[in-house]
Amino acid sequence: MSAVREGPYVGRWWHRLADGRLQCDLCPRDCRLHEGQRGACFVRMREHDQMVLTTYGRSSGFCIDPVEKKPLNHFYPGSGILSFGTAGCNLACKFCQNWDISKSRDVDTLADAASPEQLARAALDYGCRSVAFTYNDPVIFAEYAMDVADACREVGVKAVAVTAGYMHDEPRREFYAKMDAANVDLKAFTEEFYFRTCSAHLKDVLETLVYLEHETEVWFEITTLLIPGRNDGDAEIDAECRWIAKELGPDVPLHFTAFHPDYKMTDIPPTPAATLTRARKIALEHGLRYVYTGNVHDPEGGSTYCPGCGSAVIARDWYSILDYRVTDDGRCKQCGGAIAGRFELFKKAFGPKRIPVRLGLA
Repeated sequence: MSAVREGPYVGRWWHRLADGRLQCDLCPRDCRLHEGQRGACFVRMREHDQMVLTTYGRSSGFCIDPVEKKPLNHFYPGSGILSFGTAGCNLACKFCQNWDISKSRDVDTLADAASPEQLARAALDYGCRSVAFTYNDPVIFAEYAMDVADACREVGVKAVAVTAGYMHDEPRREFYAKMDAANVDLKAFTEEFYFRTCSAHLKDVLETLVYLEHETEVWFEITTLLIPGRNDGDAEIDAECRWIAKELGPDVPLHFTAFHPDYKMTDIPPTPAATLTRARKIALEHGLRYVYTGNVHDPEGGSTYCPGCGSAVIARDWYSILDYRVTDDGRCKQCGGAIAGRFELFKKAFGPKRIPVRLGLA
């Protein structure tokens, strides 16, 4: 296995401005840097008159998760997924629930290391169907994620991005050409929320979703974290679901998940389970076929139902699979109707627990 790359990794997607600054062209933040400055994401830095990726090959830790924890309910359900992140983020969400990683400004956070080839081999050794770039947004370490995806493809392991979808068109196309699946956080459905709470813009995320649906073969699911009083009103949920049904179609799974007080929003109470149930009802009324609730105990909202006969084809309780009635080619065993997603012969579920693993020493 090859060693982790030594020295700075020269990043892609940047250009020099007339005033001498370097502009990062990865995401809509368009950070413009003098020598020694880092972008808002923390990990992309101007060094020796070029843009470098300071976290290539480094990680805040590796875990094996059930794929449902990403959450992905239609991408090889029940399989294990080797998960890792780095540090930093290109959004500034005040409610971030992984803020200790995404808002880290300390390289000591990156306590583990692995080359792309080591990661791919580890996934095989641990029996994982896929590798996930998660915990913080893989957009900011896109070059590393893409190299890992290439190494995974060589050995038959899938690559998954868990992301806010906030990136420019050219890197978006290159990035998703390497990915097999994604879960995209659609954090709200108003520009005001995105601008005031995340320091970002809604339209760029919607462009990513439309691109994924209409121009790629990437399997993707959407997650919206519902925050009491901020993005959980009926009108906003209704608008989001109408847009998904019209622009993406009824087969894109949608997850409504519960907020818990964290980071800069500790004064807001947790999301009531009833809010998620209400949101799920609105989505189903708009014709969306696969709608889930998350971060709450709700077997009905966690299970997958056949759109043809209505039977529960995958019964879940949290991340545990209690019953599985989907054929290896993605059909309901009761009526033969198609279930959207990526499936294969189901043998045994990985289980609900996260298992930390150590791949190397930084």
